[in-house]
Amino acid sequence: MRTLIRDVTVFDGERTTAHVTVDLADGLIASVRPEPRGATGPTADTPGTTPADAPGEHGIDEEVDGRGKTLLPGLIDAHTHVFDGSLSQALRYGVTTELDMFCLPHVLPGQRRLAAERDDVADLRSAGTLATVPGGHPTQLLPDLPGAPEGPVAIDVIDDPARAPDFVRARQAEGVDYLKIVIDDGSVHGTDLPTMTPELATALTSAAHAVGLRVIAHAITAAEVATALDAGVDGLAHVWTDLAPGDPASRRLAERVRSAGVFTVTTLAYFEAITATTARGGTAPACARPGGSRNAAGAVRALREAGAPLLAGTDATPYTPGHGTGMHRELLLLHQAGLSPRAALAAATSLPARHFALTDRGRIAPGLRADLVLVEGDPTRDVSAIAALTDVWRRGVRHRHPAR
Repeated sequence: MRTLIRDVTVFDGERTTAHVTVDLADGLIASVRPEPRGATGPTADTPGTTPADAPGEHGIDEEVDGRGKTLLPGLIDAHTHVFDGSLSQALRYGVTTELDMFCLPHVLPGQRRLAAERDDVADLRSAGTLATVPGGHPTQLLPDLPGAPEGPVAIDVIDDPARAPDFVRARQAEGVDYLKIVIDDGSVHGTDLPTMTPELATALTSAAHAVGLRVIAHAITAAEVATALDAGVDGLAHVWTDLAPGDPASRRLAERVRSAGVFTVTTLAYFEAITATTARGGTAPACARPGGSRNAAGAVRALREAGAPLLAGTDATPYTPGHGTGMHRELLLLHQAGLSPRAALAAATSLPARHFALTDRGRIAPGLRADLVLVEGDPTRDVSAIAALTDVWRRGVRHRHPAR
């Protein structure tokens, strides 16, 4: 299958170029080249074109008129939880890769097969079974999760640093792509939970690094983030939420995150959704209740000002935020927290690809996967234009947005 997307504005994950033709072939980006001057549409007789540019000739199967539209790399959500239906919903809204941060052991194999065999769902990477202590977060939520088996729900837990290599080997046998550890004493969401000791966090991180796995820490207070940094983790699954915006301690912590070269997944859409739910006097099903979205946005501002890497992630679940739609909201919230539209889009494309070593995606360049999103307008100027999605390609297979 060969597709030409003509005269489109391209955001390649880092910069924007107008009047470009992008050639897709066999699931990859074959070329990215300037549109010949004078072209007026996908079938224009334009100096500089060749017969190979004509639809139906020389293997051209389809042409797409890109005038007035922007082509972006497929969005990468750097924090989700995948259940049945999640990957199809994500792709519908332009998320072509989900980075799952905990999936029930009996659910994950089926979701992996789905992502490997079909192009009408998002691709998947996963932490599989996260590392937490007995009774630690999120074991209190497991019975209420969709798809949980009847009766007690158990996952592998760990409380002895000496067991860290064995725990990591078990995750390797599961086929995980990275390790997630949980450092959460429950204080921010109004409860008291057993939590991982600094020694255990360090042992797990060292064992994972020894076999080439990245380590991402769930830590939602400043003290928990400090424990994660001391352990040597590669990334944070959330921002901290216990410090008020402008607190000097937040600025110092952000500078420490930058100095350590640690990335942070923002999940502002999650904190907004939980804050809104609790403000109405309700509870969010199967979710803990971290602190206010205002504090989370303040942490993002501190990290941005410090120059620390920020990755867009939503903590999407079957509840709220939604898969795919949550990413649209995340991009708006990142812009409101001080990121330029282009920086917000990079946080959802090239930056997660870089920090998770997804070398075949996250940018628009020859030889990379044809995972792409086409939208009306220019989201590099108005990030809300990401919602005006018209088409999504996964491995070169085109899916038109249902609303178009």
